[in-house]
Amino acid sequence: MNQDIYVIIEHLQGQVADISYITLAAARDLAQETGGKVLGVLLGQNAQELASTLAADSILYADHPALAEFTSDAYQKTVASLIGENEPRAVLFGNTSIGADVASVLSARLSLPLVSSCVKTSGGKLTSQICGGKIMAESELAETTTLITVIPGGYKPESGQSETAPEVILFDAPALDDLRVTLKGYIEPEAGDVDISKESILIAIGRGIQTEDNIELAEELAKFLGGTVCSSRPIVDQGWLPTSRLVGKSGQTVKPKLYLALGISGAPEHVEGMAESEVIVAVNMDPNAPIFDIATYGVEFDFFDLIDPLLEQVEEAKEG
Repeated sequence: MNQDIYVIIEHLQGQVADISYITLAAARDLAQETGGKVLGVLLGQNAQELASTLAADSILYADHPALAEFTSDAYQKTVASLIGENEPRAVLFGNTSIGADVASVLSARLSLPLVSSCVKTSGGKLTSQICGGKIMAESELAETTTLITVIPGGYKPESGQSETAPEVILFDAPALDDLRVTLKGYIEPEAGDVDISKESILIAIGRGIQTEDNIELAEELAKFLGGTVCSSRPIVDQGWLPTSRLVGKSGQTVKPKLYLALGISGAPEHVEGMAESEVIVAVNMDPNAPIFDIATYGVEFDFFDLIDPLLEQVEEAKEG
């Protein structure tokens, strides 16, 4: 076994996902402990230029028609082949639908340990979130290749980016002619609603809003601040807001100047989509809510007791 750390690079329609930069930063911390190198694993077709911004010692690149877009079968077979040939110390994935899919299957098929929802890798310790972030667990690398899925919050995407293109090493993908799943196309969301990924001020509501009628309070606050209302998963599941307003793993990734989180607990699935906001203000009655761990400012308060004086203060500031 060598001591190198592999990072599976996620990309979609010609863009590297931010979670891959975050994962590269986590890999650098881990490599300092193992003494190995950080190697990005880029799978695609005519996608070699995506390696230019990756902060890795080198990039292992496989070019194959079956890898042009993500499919679970193709990624699993290719990464399994790499692990079998090189036995890296660890393989890091983003804790996304792609990363979790590939990592979990490889763990079962190759009998390799899997550490999920890892937020930090410094000091030789893997720090992971359990129960939506209410419990933090520490573990160490196993004696065999360890698979790790990384969540946002511990590293900035900028830490995994580089202005100097790394060396690209080509490798051959295994036989990929018997895949069970192929991509037919992308179904894009309907146009017409606001694009929350481009908004500079977002008022985010969660389960703490309690009823659909109370969304009017958030809308009023958003109007005063010149922002837009978005939400966590429970609000969209109830049908109170469209999926175009959903922030998180199964929704959109946002980076506003101000993210005001009202009644949002801060589960990893939600944090994944908003952790890179410039200023995060959290309002929650639960002092142990995980959202406070990433908030710039936090208020342990009932949103309904806070909204009226907050609206008054905003109105006075605008008039002044």
